[in-house]
Formats: sequence, structure tokens, C-alpha cells
Amino acid sequence: MAAGDIARTLQVPHNTLSSQLAILSRAQLIQFRKDGRSMIYTVDLQGTRALLCFLVEDCCQGEPSVCSPLIESALAGCCASQGGNAS
Repeated sequence: MAAGDIARTLQVPHNTLSSQLAILSRAQLIQFRKDGRSMIYTVDLQGTRALLCFLVEDCCQGEPSVCSPLIESALAGCCASQGGNAS
């Protein structure tokens, strides 16, 4: 999604959004590419998976079954428009 579209959707100023997008990029949760004059942002799946693995190991004491209802709920919400495909 283009940065301008993200700003309009979230109703935040562009300068505030750019610093937040930079933080997410440094955390490896999003990627960006330049398309003409626009910056296009996408989810960094590898970084997001690493974060989820850390949370399962740290918060769930290494027992994914403890967190599975939450993870399944999150995946169902974010992937419904993609036919339920989480990859």
C-alpha cells in the first residue's frame, strides 16, 4: 500500500506516519520499495514470523498450544480477504 493511502486510511499526518513506518521497517515488520514517487509498503513476513516465534517462546513458555487460540484468531482476521491463506 502506498504511504499516502496508509495516511488517508488511518487519518494521520504524513510526517507522523513516516516516522512510524521507519520504526516498523527497522523492526523488520514491514518492507518498502520505491515506485515512481511513491513508497509502497508491505508486511515483512519473515520479520513478522520471527516476532511471533519470539512471543510464543517468551510469553507462552515454549508451549504454542497456550497461544494458539490467539494466533488462530489473529490469522483469521488478517487473512480472511486472502481466502484464509496465512502464507
